[in-house]
Amino acid sequence: MPDLKKLRGPSRLVAALLAAASLAGCNTVVLNPAGDVAAQSGNLVIIATLLMLIIIVPVMVLILLFAFKYRESNEPADYDPEWHHSTTLELVIWSVPLLIIIALGSITWIYTHKLDPYRPLDRVDANRPVPADVKPLEVEVVAMDWKWLFIYPEQGIATINELAAPVDRPIRFKLTATTTMNAFYVPDLAGMIYAMPSMQTQLNAVINKPGVYKGMSSHYSGAGFAGMTFKFHGLADGDFNAWVQKAKTEGATLDRAEYVKLEKPSERDPVRLFGNVDSTLYHAIVNRCVEAGKMCMDDMMAKDAMANINARTKAGKSVSLLPQDDVCTAANATQVVAALRVDEIAPTVAQ
Repeated sequence: MPDLKKLRGPSRLVAALLAAASLAGCNTVVLNPAGDVAAQSGNLVIIATLLMLIIIVPVMVLILLFAFKYRESNEPADYDPEWHHSTTLELVIWSVPLLIIIALGSITWIYTHKLDPYRPLDRVDANRPVPADVKPLEVEVVAMDWKWLFIYPEQGIATINELAAPVDRPIRFKLTATTTMNAFYVPDLAGMIYAMPSMQTQLNAVINKPGVYKGMSSHYSGAGFAGMTFKFHGLADGDFNAWVQKAKTEGATLDRAEYVKLEKPSERDPVRLFGNVDSTLYHAIVNRCVEAGKMCMDDMMAKDAMANINARTKAGKSVSLLPQDDVCTAANATQVVAALRVDEIAPTVAQ
């Protein structure tokens, strides 16, 4: 590296820039990913950058131009101390940024809805829609301390710190966490999505190229955060079926008792396969009732709601089990859950 102290003027500036560039990362996966959802997100980054450069580049050029034109040694330069306003200049200064903000806001609004992680995919890539007969691959994701558990309910298998999916098949992730809020992120696949205890988030994505890609926890979550990584395998259909069969043949059994042991904090866990998984495990993890004898949160909320309904009924107040428009919202979620489970819960409440 050159000694910057021995350089002067522009040479010193160029050397400093080269030195800074040599320390910068060269990972451009966000702009050149292997999945369509991530590719669309990368396109949004490029579009936004280009729109902002419409302002940034002319401003940088004008700074250099003004500094050169009005330098102290340039005596013939125009000098007008009484100048204070130009309508043309005001129009340019305000109208161009305003148009860019309108364009950027419109594009961002469109992409925000188009790339909503809860929105089912309508295309495999830019040239192919999702075939009508293709069913998304469901993967239930649990962020633990400090490892990832992936459950495949359709295949009946689970893995620790390894994820795989067929190429060009939509994937529907359901995500939760054990104790700490975390963030699931495979840069080649899609944007990050939070995983939170006692809640479920969703992410729809697709991988378009075979390969092995890096997955990680993108938010700090404690002592073992640095080792909370995994490999995501994009596989051809035949290779994915072979991977599933390997898990079924070589994997252990993941029941509730085994999960309780697995849930204990550990760091940099190796890949583990489970060939037989309790089908109710993920529901129990979300509702925090894995341990025997512990009431699930959805049952507790439903019973509380039913008790409230019964109390209002005894008091002579009218009670409608479902909202009039049959739409579940944050405000009426408890009422809807209770109404949908009334046949199951009512006998218990009566006792």
